[in-house]
Amino acid sequence: MVVIFISPLCALASALFSARVLHHVLLICAMAPLLAVAFPMRRFPQQPLALLVGLNAIVLWVWHMPGPYEWGLASVPTYWLMQATLLGSAWLLWRAILATTAQPGPALVALVATIGQMGLLAALIVFAPRALYPVHFASAEAWGMSPLTDQQLAGLLMWVPAQLPYLGLGMWLAWSSLRPFEPTP
Repeated sequence: MVVIFISPLCALASALFSARVLHHVLLICAMAPLLAVAFPMRRFPQQPLALLVGLNAIVLWVWHMPGPYEWGLASVPTYWLMQATLLGSAWLLWRAILATTAQPGPALVALVATIGQMGLLAALIVFAPRALYPVHFASAEAWGMSPLTDQQLAGLLMWVPAQLPYLGLGMWLAWSSLRPFEPTP
């Protein structure tokens, strides 16, 4: 939490869209799974996993649309609303995925769906023909980057490093499910 909210990364995230996306990646791909491990579900999740995948996708997509994104940076309450909804939806998703490891099928489907929707959002950000986030235009140039380059770097951060925790857990679940079943004595 210190690295995400108190370090120079948080201040840099006000200037560069790529730093903001790195901030979000750390929030949903590092902090959320750590919180899910620290505060696991004690019983099978009440919400269907598909609902949590959808909720997480909607929250992620809405906050990365130019209008809501700029609104999220416009004031302290909206900034914390953005952070809380991104972390909260990711935490619920990670908790549900980690709770279903005894039956890896639904968890693997949820991981693939999350990787797919996040990859599509990242691709749209990377391949956009023009810069989409005016709130960062002047500050990106002050850091020696064009706004479009900053945006493309942000999309690449969302596309590659953000996928690794989901992919890693998916591979572990798939590998674990291949072990032969050994009944307990």
